[in-house]
Amino acid sequence: MEKYLRKELYLPIAYLILGYLIYKLIASVIHVTLKKRQVNLDKNSYNYKKIETFKSLLINILKIIITVFVVLSILPIFGMDVSSLLAGLGIVSAVIALALQDSLKDLIIGLSITLENQFALGDTVSIGGFKGEVISMGLKTTRIRNFEGEVKIIANRNITEVINHSCSFSLAIVDVSVSYEDDIEKIETLLNDLASKLSKTLDKLKGPIEVLGIQELGDSAVKFRMTVKTKSGEQFQIKRKILKEVKLLLDQENIKIPYPQIEVHHGE
Repeated sequence: MEKYLRKELYLPIAYLILGYLIYKLIASVIHVTLKKRQVNLDKNSYNYKKIETFKSLLINILKIIITVFVVLSILPIFGMDVSSLLAGLGIVSAVIALALQDSLKDLIIGLSITLENQFALGDTVSIGGFKGEVISMGLKTTRIRNFEGEVKIIANRNITEVINHSCSFSLAIVDVSVSYEDDIEKIETLLNDLASKLSKTLDKLKGPIEVLGIQELGDSAVKFRMTVKTKSGEQFQIKRKILKEVKLLLDQENIKIPYPQIEVHHGE
């Protein structure tokens, strides 16, 4: 009897201590792993808070799992049959899983997107042919707003392929047309000087503006091409600014931008 009482006393305590130690070990691994992803993030940023939320979610799930295992390990010590209990839990879990399988897929894929850093809030992405800015990221759905203001809500389980346009840079391409009669060497020098000047004054560039030279000998114009790497999504704004400066420069130098002309001959 005394031996039985000792077993009832010491084994539950041993299981509780073991469960606590396992919990602390796994929780520490989770904390250290996710903390590495927060090193260069501002504490008030969305990504920092997202990782904190995810860490809290994982630790809470861990608590529940370890608590269930400890309780199921302790119950037999007091002579309780847990096999029927486990069978009942298995049936209930199966029913819930079938009913909520789409939601579970959303949850799992949402966690995967967060962990793998496939995209973040504010990134410009293309998903299923829809391109826009990520304005909301949840464990169930992701919201994207395109440049016309339309918002698409996508279930995470339907996100199979993502093109992230914010991972690298964009390229602004500017073509400048001049007349065949103009001094090509002079124009190329002027464009190079302008490119050097704008490279120092324009924001959101990821490199110097380059004048590649003559791009095309068109029907009524010689086309020069200028290119520059910009921050993602800023290529159109930068292109408009460069075009404005090119127009001002050509006007200042009395260089006209040619336009298509049609010669009409009247037959007699």
